[in-house]
Amino acid sequence: MPSRSSLARLLQVACLSQLALALAWLAWRWPVAPLQAVAGAAAILLVAPAALALEFFIVSRLARSDPAPVPTVPQLLRAWAAETGHLFRTFYWRQPFRWREVPDHLEAACAGRTGVVLVHGFMCNRGFWNAWLRDLRARGHACIAVNLEPVYGSITGYVATIDEAVARVARLTGRPPVLVCHSMGGLAARAWWRSAGATRQVAHLVTIGSPHGGTWLARLSRRTNGRQMQLQGQWVRQLALDEQSRPLPPTTCWYSNCDNVVFPASTATLPQADNRFVGGQAHVELAFHPEVREGFAQLLADS
Repeated sequence: MPSRSSLARLLQVACLSQLALALAWLAWRWPVAPLQAVAGAAAILLVAPAALALEFFIVSRLARSDPAPVPTVPQLLRAWAAETGHLFRTFYWRQPFRWREVPDHLEAACAGRTGVVLVHGFMCNRGFWNAWLRDLRARGHACIAVNLEPVYGSITGYVATIDEAVARVARLTGRPPVLVCHSMGGLAARAWWRSAGATRQVAHLVTIGSPHGGTWLARLSRRTNGRQMQLQGQWVRQLALDEQSRPLPPTTCWYSNCDNVVFPASTATLPQADNRFVGGQAHVELAFHPEVREGFAQLLADS
């Protein structure tokens, strides 16, 4: 398991700074205007949910020209509320403060059973997968959750990290692992597959809300990996071209029409994959939906 996470430190600073600003405003305004003090502190703490609301509004506009079912207003509102909860649990708690809570599982008793490599997405770390890690440990499967570093580096630069994790799991179990990837992690896994050549094998590739065709939202990014995920951008198009000579392993892609990060929705699908639609789910929420978790468990049992 990694000993450090740059993303965890970034989130710790951001979360604590936001909390300190809210408390400072509250302390400053309370003696003269208590309602203003509470309202201002709440506004500071609710900046992120407001940004989520804007994302869902853009989704609603762009969905009309996409083959996936157009989300309804109730679906979008429910997805926004659910994603707000996941936002605080994931980015304000698990990833900044609990990312080492559940260690990788590499026990001798896991030999002979298919293992799993978990690959997180943009602005995330291995803490994203805590619930998945607990479940895999309980089921007796070897598993590793990687940290993709540097946080804002090229997606191609994550290849070595994934390769090491795949090799460790395969060496212990004696079997090719399943790769489970959320968001940008799906692109990182595909970049790894392109580079691994014939030296590695994978039982199955699972992607959850991965921008295989890029995403509209990436046009707002100035980071290297963000620019690589631009909608139908050069980097994702080249990746698809390279896979014509080295096709992907058996692949399952879960996607949703309420994904507030990867949209339009069909960009999270691949032509030759088993594309599974789960309606009304937001970006982080999708990774923890029962249909996705149960579907993955069946794929793992069949591998």
